[in-house]
Amino acid sequence: MKVKNLIYALLIICVGGFITYRIVSNKKKNEDSKKFGDKDKPTSVTGIVVKTATFDNNLSLSGSIEANEQVEIHSEVSGIVEGIYFNEGSYVNKGQVLFKVNDIELRAQLRQAQTKESLTAENQRRAKLLLQKEAISQEEFDVANADHASAQAQSQLIKAQIAKTSVKAPFSGKIGLRSISPGTYITPTILVAKLVNTGKLKITFSIPEKYAAQVKTGSVIDFNVSGSDKTYTAKIYAIEPEVAVATRTLQIRAIADNHDGKLFPGTFADVKLPLNIIKDAIVVPTEAIVPIQDGKKVYIANMGKAKEIKVDATTRTDASILILSGLKAGDTLITSGVMSLKDESPIKVTVK
Repeated sequence: MKVKNLIYALLIICVGGFITYRIVSNKKKNEDSKKFGDKDKPTSVTGIVVKTATFDNNLSLSGSIEANEQVEIHSEVSGIVEGIYFNEGSYVNKGQVLFKVNDIELRAQLRQAQTKESLTAENQRRAKLLLQKEAISQEEFDVANADHASAQAQSQLIKAQIAKTSVKAPFSGKIGLRSISPGTYITPTILVAKLVNTGKLKITFSIPEKYAAQVKTGSVIDFNVSGSDKTYTAKIYAIEPEVAVATRTLQIRAIADNHDGKLFPGTFADVKLPLNIIKDAIVVPTEAIVPIQDGKKVYIANMGKAKEIKVDATTRTDASILILSGLKAGDTLITSGVMSLKDESPIKVTVK
């Protein structure tokens, strides 16, 4: 009886093992078949037909806005401030007296010098008459003549010092906040205020050296500033004669009108510099570009498969990039799923 039960048990185990083996074997075959089928299944992608177009080549740059003219106002002489003749933040004209330093001591020195000048002038006149009568030597006359010339120079020097006590605006513009008051003892080291000409403003920016040959004086640029939707224009009037070695860039300066006074020196500007207009240019969406170690590449559709093409790309905008070589008109460029593609991968392209 025991032998019979043992035989039945062995039969059951054998049958169960055979069934399990068949199930596992069939499952493995199905998985291998699925993988093989997935490998041959084409990837669905979108693409565009490459066409040529006219490309307005604009270079986006960052620049800074500077005053057309700007100067720090100092006194050339030391003394007590006698009067201030400007309002802070106001517009002043060229030649307008801004403040006056007390000149009482200098005027006293001038009277003393003028008295001496008159005396030496009289001595010179007498010496000339005596020389004509041969009553004195030529040397004595020369001494009298030199004394008179020295006295004249001293008077002129003091007059120049007195003129410096009236500090005038060197050009028209807006004057800033003052740091002195009437009665302040001022020296040449004290900054009184800053004078800025904001009727016109300079926009300074730099471009990569490869674009240097495309920039000319007289070209018009557009620029925007933070906090304003208005687009301003400026004209290039000066170009640095050499490329900066450290940055390999060329500095350029343009000038813009600021009649409404809404632009301020010291702010940043987003500059758009127009370069050469390129006809029959090939421009593609930026999402079609795949960066690689030694440049950039794209994929095109070729007989149902993805073909890898290395391209030479240059100027870039927010949504597109200019291709110099590698693509031609009529190519079907793949624009989606490019990061997961490989060369010769099967694809199914939907052309937009």
